[in-house]
Amino acid sequence: MEPAPLYTDLEGVPDGGEAVFTEARDGTRIRAGVWAGGSRTALVFPGRTEYVERYGHVIARLLARDFSVVVIDWRGQGLSDRHEGRRDRGYVESFPDFQQDIEAVLALPQVQALKGPRTLFSHSMGGCIALRALSEGLEVERAIFSAPMWGLPHAQKYSAILAMVDTLGKPLGIDTSLVPGATNEFYVLSAPFNGNVLTGNPEQYARMGDQLRAHPELGLGGPTIHWAREAAQEMELMRSVALPDIPMQVFMGSKEAVIDTEAVKSRIPTLPDARLDILGNGRHELWMETPGIQDQVWQITDTFLATKNPA
Repeated sequence: MEPAPLYTDLEGVPDGGEAVFTEARDGTRIRAGVWAGGSRTALVFPGRTEYVERYGHVIARLLARDFSVVVIDWRGQGLSDRHEGRRDRGYVESFPDFQQDIEAVLALPQVQALKGPRTLFSHSMGGCIALRALSEGLEVERAIFSAPMWGLPHAQKYSAILAMVDTLGKPLGIDTSLVPGATNEFYVLSAPFNGNVLTGNPEQYARMGDQLRAHPELGLGGPTIHWAREAAQEMELMRSVALPDIPMQVFMGSKEAVIDTEAVKSRIPTLPDARLDILGNGRHELWMETPGIQDQVWQITDTFLATKNPA
């Protein structure tokens, strides 16, 4: 364990936190951000391309609710180790490897010292990682999912092709090529606000771009073919994995265009204790949406958190 940068110069990142590097079992260096002092603990699992500082406004909301907060930079993004050190494309050798990141962060003395029951907050890819973590015994009192990546458009349709290209193309390095249609640019710097799939809030979208202009080392380009194959396999496995009987709150936007919304809707009835709320006009990043949508999300969240866990 060693100190890591925490860019509190970026707008919205609360003071009072610290960032550290820790090492996963396979030697990958992982960064985590920790804000202590609450009577309960929030574990935040970000989505693909995301990083600790991007969740500044979410962290502030959680601190105001008497949470301590832990945010993970997944391997391959943020300031954690990257495949070949590259920022222009997203890669993971195996999706279950993300469980090593969780294990390493939870073992940190700073995290072990945090008080109270744990609540899991996850977004997009983090929601897929969260399902495996819960199925393998991650101890949390309840879980909240924002636009969980429980399916991606056309992922099942093209899974066999992805597997073939990934396997046969490995000797030529094709497995580390970008998926068709992806670019090596950072989405929030290359896509104009009008028509973006993340948020209808121009201030939040500008904040995301400003963060990467100030610290481009935090950015990440499009996914590779191997990432897509691994993601497809993991999502398929997670469609039927058994999960603990804990309360779960799931959010999606009515204008969601990143994940497969039908995969989420079909998974809800199979969960022991889950509720789905679809926010009108919401896009992918509901925690970073317009003020009105954010208020709706947090009002529902407060009600959910105040409900007694029957377990």
